[in-house]
Amino acid sequence: MIKEAIYHRAMSPFVYKYDRETIHIRFHTKRNDIQSVDLIWNDPYDWHSEDPAMWNFDPDKPSFWRTFETPMEKIGHDDQYDYWFIAVKPPFRRLRYGFRLHDGNETAVFTEKGWFEDKPLDDTGYYFCVPFINPIDIFHAPSWVKDTVWYQIFPDRFGNGDPSLNPEETLPWNSTEPTITNFFGGDFQGVIDHIDHLVDLGITGIYFCPIFKATTNHKYDTLDYMEIDPQFGTKEKFKELVDLLHANGIKVMLDAVFNHVGYHHPWFQDVVENGSHSEYRDWFYLRDFPIETTPKPNYDTFAFEKNMPKINTEHPALKAYLLEVARYWVEEFGIDGWRLDVANEVDHAFWRDFRRTVKQANPDAYILGEIWHDAQPWLQGDQFDAVMNYPFTNASLNYFALDRTTASQFRDELTRVEMMNTMNVNEVTFNLIDSHDTPRALTRAKGHKGKFKLLMTSMLTYTGSPCIYYGDEIGLEGEQDPGCRRCMPWDEEQEDRELFRFTKKLIQLRKEHPVLANAGSYRFNLVDDEENALIIERCTKDETYLIYFNNSDTTSKLNPLWHTGSAYDLLNDRDVDSLELELAPYGTAILKMK
Repeated sequence: MIKEAIYHRAMSPFVYKYDRETIHIRFHTKRNDIQSVDLIWNDPYDWHSEDPAMWNFDPDKPSFWRTFETPMEKIGHDDQYDYWFIAVKPPFRRLRYGFRLHDGNETAVFTEKGWFEDKPLDDTGYYFCVPFINPIDIFHAPSWVKDTVWYQIFPDRFGNGDPSLNPEETLPWNSTEPTITNFFGGDFQGVIDHIDHLVDLGITGIYFCPIFKATTNHKYDTLDYMEIDPQFGTKEKFKELVDLLHANGIKVMLDAVFNHVGYHHPWFQDVVENGSHSEYRDWFYLRDFPIETTPKPNYDTFAFEKNMPKINTEHPALKAYLLEVARYWVEEFGIDGWRLDVANEVDHAFWRDFRRTVKQANPDAYILGEIWHDAQPWLQGDQFDAVMNYPFTNASLNYFALDRTTASQFRDELTRVEMMNTMNVNEVTFNLIDSHDTPRALTRAKGHKGKFKLLMTSMLTYTGSPCIYYGDEIGLEGEQDPGCRRCMPWDEEQEDRELFRFTKKLIQLRKEHPVLANAGSYRFNLVDDEENALIIERCTKDETYLIYFNNSDTTSKLNPLWHTGSAYDLLNDRDVDSLELELAPYGTAILKMK
């Protein structure tokens, strides 16, 4: 048997406690080498003797560890690995396990101690181990997130509802292109004035970019974590907004920057003025005095941005203050979650205490980290509930918008994304195709509405919690920041209302058919590089849905593997007598099998 590229470790995301009874196990084998894998498993203390008394221990009589063998399911593959999965419910919540591999000619057993011709039964120490399912160790995230469709709002650009709050030199709404410095006067009243738009679209969660006092239009240079920036309104107005959103079934998540503050924050200005004598000198990472900003800052910053000095979250007094900030907005205003900026550059100990603080204030609050890479260290259940799923973003843009990858390469990328984290993380992860930090998705697709619709369909039928960046639903475009931060036009002549209706329908289907969200498995049924087309299968034991994507400029005829029969096309409102569908260029369909 070829034994290369076999991989497993007894730790997340390869094995993890899904709930109080269930353990999920994943196993990697080389692509196309292994025909089947069986899990060898049982309680580590289930020892039997050849003595008919069975449980009467006699050291002079041979005994053996009793095992079960259960087939694992091959749930997917990429260009290197086949991925196998099984969910087991050990009756006493303890587990030892290994794997029996079949390549068509011979079998072999793989354990934590290596390879064997057959399973060793004289010592459970050979096997991988899950000592016990302690409830406190199970990953818990708010269940409501699984059903939430988010909408990201950049507050200065969504709606100007109270011109009396406008900062100096505020420009007339949507009068010119955005720059890194201009203001258009968006505020809380502007969101209140357009809440009907959000409700009509079907949004159930708002992610606000920072609203705290700052000098810039983006507010990522915090001056006071306890005060709202005056251009947005008062605390009373914010509470009115939160209550109104809640009354319309919409959750609220705020953006917090605990990695750095603004250069003009009073703490840092005290350091600028008093140097080594400042009481705040240890709240920052300073290399020398006096403070210098050119040619490069002599203090640590976000990137090399002199206006964003990095703060020391290990300092006890600073840490206590920031944790109070976390508690305050949850308890006093009822926000439902925190999105955490530059989360990977803040120490893990701080995030563990942050989680304890927030969950004490509201056990059902959502904690989302901005991390663009593999985030396993933050997703063990003691820090974040989820991260922003930029690996999904990149895979989707590369295939649907940029034509950089083939259908099979997209499958490979998305399969690796799924395997990066556990299923209970994937169910609440924050999926997006663009944001305030990226060019808009429609712009990445060179304004091609068909490609953009494929992107939207892919995201809104994918496992997790999708987010629409404000304006995407009406065809707003924009290059990299600041271009992606244009004003919401609020003029139907400047809006793509057909695109709005399409997005609204996708959201509605996601709500009405939970299998399209998180209730069903997600599998690639058909991957056709010649046609540049896909069929995704989402199913439970009772329901099957097929999602068709023709990512080409020619008509394609697609026929799913291992399924026949009739169905109803939910997206295009039609009965189909055959699952073999002819799709127009850049067409898509969502079939529910009858």
